[in-house]
Amino acid sequence: MQKKSKMIYILAAIVLAFAAVVFFVKRDGQKGPLYKTQTVTRGDIKATVTATGTVNPVINVSVGTQVSGTIKKLYADFNSKVKKGQLLALIDPATFEAQVGQAQANLFSAQANLDKAKATEVDAKRTMLRNKTLLAQNLVAQSDFDTAQTNYLTAQASTEAAKGQVRQAQAALKVAQTNLAYTKIVSPVDGTVVSRNVDVGQTVAASFQTPTLFTIARDLRKMQIDTSVNEADVGGIRTGQAVEFTVDAYPDSIFKGKVSQVRIAPITVQNVVTYDVVITVDNSDLRLIPGMTANVSIITDVEKNVLRVPNAALRFRMPGKTAGQGSGGAGGGQVVWALAGIKPVPVVIKTGLSDGNYSQVVSGRLPEGAKVIVEALEKGKAGERRPGVMMFH
Repeated sequence: MQKKSKMIYILAAIVLAFAAVVFFVKRDGQKGPLYKTQTVTRGDIKATVTATGTVNPVINVSVGTQVSGTIKKLYADFNSKVKKGQLLALIDPATFEAQVGQAQANLFSAQANLDKAKATEVDAKRTMLRNKTLLAQNLVAQSDFDTAQTNYLTAQASTEAAKGQVRQAQAALKVAQTNLAYTKIVSPVDGTVVSRNVDVGQTVAASFQTPTLFTIARDLRKMQIDTSVNEADVGGIRTGQAVEFTVDAYPDSIFKGKVSQVRIAPITVQNVVTYDVVITVDNSDLRLIPGMTANVSIITDVEKNVLRVPNAALRFRMPGKTAGQGSGGAGGGQVVWALAGIKPVPVVIKTGLSDGNYSQVVSGRLPEGAKVIVEALEKGKAGERRPGVMMFH
């Protein structure tokens, strides 16, 4: 019984030793590289130009004031819906009402002076005609007639001057009335008040430039995005191209738009040249708010249901291979490495449209479903695997 137990232990030791030898031999026989692969698939490829921009109303109207004074009343606030001609604010009109009163008084005075000048002219004319009759009868001297005639001509000139003063007073009254009307700040369009920049009691001065009191968006259902596109990308952008964009307020929503204008005026900042590209957006649901930052993708080209290869496979270079053996192909083609079983083989392809992740396969013997190498994962020389090394098939 003791011999039998001893034999069992010896056989068990031999089996374990054999298994250990097989393990180490097999492990040492796998010193070749391992590969990470991806599959060649079919799908759509969109070439895009990315940019950032700001969401704005298509028409923004700045409402200012042409007169200076103190804000007496406000009739509109942020988000107020207003109509054309609606009163938004009132500047204290007391000073302007006094100016109108003074201008009216000046007009009355000028009118009275005109009436007086006309009466003087009539009297001078009668005197001149009477002296003319008496001169014909030799009852007055020639000098008396000449004096009367001069007085009449002078009276005529005074009448004309008085008429001019009346017109001047009328114009001054009109200016004063206009300034009084300007104390009423009214909306020039139908729309929504986006911003209000004044409060009751605040003094506004219009001496050098017109201060903006309100900003009114004419129609918030139609918005536009003003983006800056680099000069290297602007050549592929055309009016009417489709646009997709997101805003931080709705990160899971993709909004649609169209390129409406590519402005040819360059903007240069620190030797970087950009161009304004305007994108129109339908905002019927009013989700977009002026001032939002939009992350824009302008779709410059689309290929549907094409064979596509991961761009990582185009960038992969087989370790130890020269340029002629795999980094490039003849006739401008590119080389990708595909697995035939477990053996990597080079395949020359010609690519087309790219979206940054995938490129269209225009020609080449690369079938759908092929496994292309995107990374080489080598095992350590001492038979120890590096962290994260995996075999992909």
